[in-house]
Amino acid sequence: MRPALFSVSYAGLWGQAALSLAEFVARAGRLGFPAVMLMGKRPHLSPLDATPAFVRSVKKALQQARVNCDVVAAYTHLAPSTAAELPVIELQIAYVESLARLASELGAKVVRIFTAYEAEGQDPQANWRRVVATVREMCDRAAAHGVTIAIQNHHDLAVHTDALLELLAEIDRKNCKLGFDAWSPALRGEDLYAAARKAAPHTVITTNADYVRLPRYRYRPELVNYERLPLDWVRAVPFGTGFIDYAAFFKGLRDGGFDGVAVYEMCSPIRGGGALENLDACAKTYLKWMRAHKLV
Repeated sequence: MRPALFSVSYAGLWGQAALSLAEFVARAGRLGFPAVMLMGKRPHLSPLDATPAFVRSVKKALQQARVNCDVVAAYTHLAPSTAAELPVIELQIAYVESLARLASELGAKVVRIFTAYEAEGQDPQANWRRVVATVREMCDRAAAHGVTIAIQNHHDLAVHTDALLELLAEIDRKNCKLGFDAWSPALRGEDLYAAARKAAPHTVITTNADYVRLPRYRYRPELVNYERLPLDWVRAVPFGTGFIDYAAFFKGLRDGGFDGVAVYEMCSPIRGGGALENLDACAKTYLKWMRAHKLV
């Protein structure tokens, strides 16, 4: 597998240190990553800011750091708009097509997307049809740039592995694959080895982070007692120190034939804080864990 570092980790979005795209690329190289996944929005790789001069500067930074851009990450939400007159789906198709063009210029072969969060009152069948039609068009437009669309198992629609594979089959595009991660099936109680092995033949990237589950309670003074709340608080921790069985997950991926890009991300507040020193230490811990398990 090929390790990569996700630029969102150093984007300042959760109070952590914020680096420019060029600074991030240089740092990824110094940390020992041969590749990066670039966040397809501000403050990093937004199509709005990607002038020819900016693209040249990113290429130069990649070359100087001896780092490849393997993936560009799109941020999509393919749900219906509350204002029917707004072309929300068309805007997202255009956004992903722009990122596919940028990815091709930077040497990346993959653009990561999400499906849709679901809300009460929505028609699940209509949502499914909309996502299928939208991703098909994204794939067709990305194909012109030699780019594959990778659906990450993140948003509500088709988040379960069986549903995700059903969606992939219905989209039915050769350049539509999976960005299959462990944290979602782990939180929802899927068998990580079985899910990973099943998804592996269709997977081109996996994005990895580790977490602990912290039980939550609310004090009930009338009972002089605590009420257990149904959902735990989930907090990011250095890789290999959380509850996710990554050994089983990666064994499933490998047994299923996956040998693609394994991306490390810090996309929420992480134990130890957001200072550069802690972010760097966590990134190094991921590489150390992957090497110790002979995955890279």
